[in-house]
Amino acid sequence: MTARKRSHLPHLSFCLIAALAAPAAHAANLIKDGSFESPVVAPGGFDDFSTGQSFSKWTVVGVTGDVAVVSGSFTQNGITFPAKAGGQWLDLTGFLSDNATGVQQIVGTTAGQNYLLKFSVGNVVDPNNVFGTTSTVDVFVDGVHRMSAVNAAGNATTMTWKSFRLAFAAASSQTTIAFINGDPAGDNVNGLDAVSLALRP
Repeated sequence: MTARKRSHLPHLSFCLIAALAAPAAHAANLIKDGSFESPVVAPGGFDDFSTGQSFSKWTVVGVTGDVAVVSGSFTQNGITFPAKAGGQWLDLTGFLSDNATGVQQIVGTTAGQNYLLKFSVGNVVDPNNVFGTTSTVDVFVDGVHRMSAVNAAGNATTMTWKSFRLAFAAASSQTTIAFINGDPAGDNVNGLDAVSLALRP
């Protein structure tokens, strides 16, 4: 997360054109706190939230379990876990939860309009320890499973992020977006970050 001025009139025209074009180039993100910057956790630490609890604009959903907002400076077993966007990210496996738990957010939409959901999944390839080899995030729109985003890239030193996108048409004036942990028990990291939703260009 300029043009040189030759004369007053051309510069004014350029600014007007740029201002009019800006909304199309930078569509508003309908997701609030898509990089999980709130609440602010201690540097190098994390905070857990259980099913039914809410934090920032997100609600923890799915089976009984928890998720964790994690500092981008967190390290464990010699592995670093940087955020994809901002200074924090969300671990869908929580604190040794490893269940089909996740988060959802309800956003305002327009029925029949096409939208583009973007997000990133973080993974560590650590077959000999506790972080597994792949990260799978199941994405639901209005309770319907729309995709399983699988990130198999990475290594055993730094969490690696992979970006995904999903296009869909809104069914009503409100749309529920949910991200659920799809990793098996014993895989203790499944990163989610950089979530955005905007009108499809």
